[in-house]
Amino acid sequence: METNEHNGAPAEGAVRERMRRLEGELRRHTELYYQKAAPEISDQAFDAMMRELRGLEEAHPEWASPDSPTKRVGGAASEGFAHVEHAVPMMSLDNTYSEGELRAFDARVRKGLGVGDGDAVEYVVEPKIDGVSLSLRYERGRLVLASTRGDGKTGDDITANARTIAGVPQSIACAAEVLEVRGEAYMDNAVFAALNAERAASGETLLANPRNATAGSLKQLDPAVTAKRRLSVLLYAPGERRGTEGTGADVQSQWEWLEFLAGQGFPVAALRWRCRGIDEAWERIGELDRRRGELPYDIDGAVVKVDDYAAQRRLGATAKAPRHSMAYKYSAERARTVLKAITLQVGRTGVLTPVAELEPVPLAGSVIARATLHNEDEIRRKDIRVGDTVVIEKAGEVIPAVVGVEAGLRPAGSVPYDLAAACGGRCPACGGPIARDDGAAAWRCDNMECPAQLRGRIEHFASRKAMDIEGLGTALVEALTTEQREEADGLLVGFAQVLPPAVRDVADLYALTPTDIEARRPNRAEGAAKRAEFKMANKLCAAIAASKGNELWRLIHGLGIPNVGEGLARSLAEAFGSLDALMAADRDALAAVRDVGGIVADSVASFFALEKNREVVEKLRAAGVAFDRVERRGPAAGGEGPFFGKRVVLTGTLERYTREEAGDRLRDAGATVAGTIGKTTDYVVAGRDAGSKLEKAQKLGVAVINEATFAEWLGDKEEPQHE
Repeated sequence: METNEHNGAPAEGAVRERMRRLEGELRRHTELYYQKAAPEISDQAFDAMMRELRGLEEAHPEWASPDSPTKRVGGAASEGFAHVEHAVPMMSLDNTYSEGELRAFDARVRKGLGVGDGDAVEYVVEPKIDGVSLSLRYERGRLVLASTRGDGKTGDDITANARTIAGVPQSIACAAEVLEVRGEAYMDNAVFAALNAERAASGETLLANPRNATAGSLKQLDPAVTAKRRLSVLLYAPGERRGTEGTGADVQSQWEWLEFLAGQGFPVAALRWRCRGIDEAWERIGELDRRRGELPYDIDGAVVKVDDYAAQRRLGATAKAPRHSMAYKYSAERARTVLKAITLQVGRTGVLTPVAELEPVPLAGSVIARATLHNEDEIRRKDIRVGDTVVIEKAGEVIPAVVGVEAGLRPAGSVPYDLAAACGGRCPACGGPIARDDGAAAWRCDNMECPAQLRGRIEHFASRKAMDIEGLGTALVEALTTEQREEADGLLVGFAQVLPPAVRDVADLYALTPTDIEARRPNRAEGAAKRAEFKMANKLCAAIAASKGNELWRLIHGLGIPNVGEGLARSLAEAFGSLDALMAADRDALAAVRDVGGIVADSVASFFALEKNREVVEKLRAAGVAFDRVERRGPAAGGEGPFFGKRVVLTGTLERYTREEAGDRLRDAGATVAGTIGKTTDYVVAGRDAGSKLEKAQKLGVAVINEATFAEWLGDKEEPQHE
């Protein structure tokens, strides 16, 4: 394998090529073994290839194929899982890190139930386990179905895998017609440690955390693999219940439900409390935090639930979460480690973002090896240097960030970080020159042909809030935008041809054929898997073709004009009516559009002044992309309403609407939805946790309305029905 001459490590291209070869060989041998019963290699040789691919994928997850052989086991690997429609949706929970917000939740509950200030609501406090949601369906006492949550409405049938989990009863004494029991599958810490010890002994890469290990185990297509992972379950929620009268399952509170589950042999949380009022619930949350080390599994918070089921039904739910429950998340954990290096990532606009390469350290259930450093100014402000012992945390338990430096542990001879000097004044992706933006903290590569920028532009163009092309993921974008070497007859050496990049700009997407996509897909396959891949390629081509008829604002946003986000793209589309009119507009005409201003006007004019960008536009025209589809929004037949012609800013969390629903309703009412508050703002719609925008509106004297007034002005007498 080709190596890096400086450190002896395999070169990037060689690693990716090795991963593709392993994927192809494993698929071929799987088909020979299961479909044709004609294996060519021993089990040991097959396992060795699988271990090698798994190790490469864990070292380079950004290059792993979505349907890699490591994720599909056994003869039915190409078949996947059957889908399950949930009779009762599996919703997520709202969460908070603030005691104040938790008490605000209690106030909303008491208001919704008509409970006075002198009275208290009974709650149940339970641990928030960091596992994978699942639902177990029993009919007449027998387990007939197990499913994942999926998108909340539809999950995957994992019955065969669930039967291998020791804590899942195959039958229960309750003879209800239908009884759904919901909770979390997890891998306890002792099992996780033992599994990683086994992997270390066999030379395999260690698993990152128990939750990921659980998720991967549940999605194995061979139940024997799941059984070896020794998963556990913790049950706590009801799903569909039918024919429960006289069976003991017709309980009317969460506490009674947990007691019922325990009596039927289901594992339930040992640390759980019934609390009268939010003060007692807050005390129990603190106790759970202090005692979390007693638990054999990871938790990241506590869940507070209204105990009475009738009260839960009265409170109802938003589009995403029930109003009767709130998850309180414990403060982000921190860890110390050593900053080994600072590398640079290049985004679609050419901005170089520094990334901390760390000595791997466990943090909040994961092993962290990289963290964001934001920009050069932030590095200088915190005086972060290579070799430093740094403090990292997971912001919101998700994004690792460097929050500080242990200056007393700094090695001698360390120097302040200089981005330009570190990369020699050249883009790490293309070698082109870089320059610092005037008045900004960002360094930028100005080479429009930079491959990293191209991939970013393609992904942005296809994103949900731009042209909304489903199925065009990161791995495929990389394959389509880079040179591909076509293997000859499945051999491990030699190549028949070199395929040039299929996509060099966003317009090239519309010239793709299923054959182009299949030939360059990073997870080449044979047999049934190859037919499935070709079917996916056809589906992607159909999605690309369908995007030709999108509204103009989506095209403007998708082009990636600097400083033009979704809101401004809508404003420009409505003001000019066509892409041609927008391209022909001078700076004054652009700046005259509401919310645009001089900076954005300069960005738009400069973007279309570039010959390369105008060439892309002409290719889009030739492909048949609509340049003038504008759905002008305004009031219905009833006439102009209170929002017509107004500039409205949404802030905070709304209970009855998602942010997208609220924005669409405002645009339907003839309003302009803006992202920032200024003197031209007419109204601010403030939901829960409105924060700094609310404060700014109050300082500027902008009218602030709450959600109830917002719904009333829209004419919503009842809550909208969410699909």
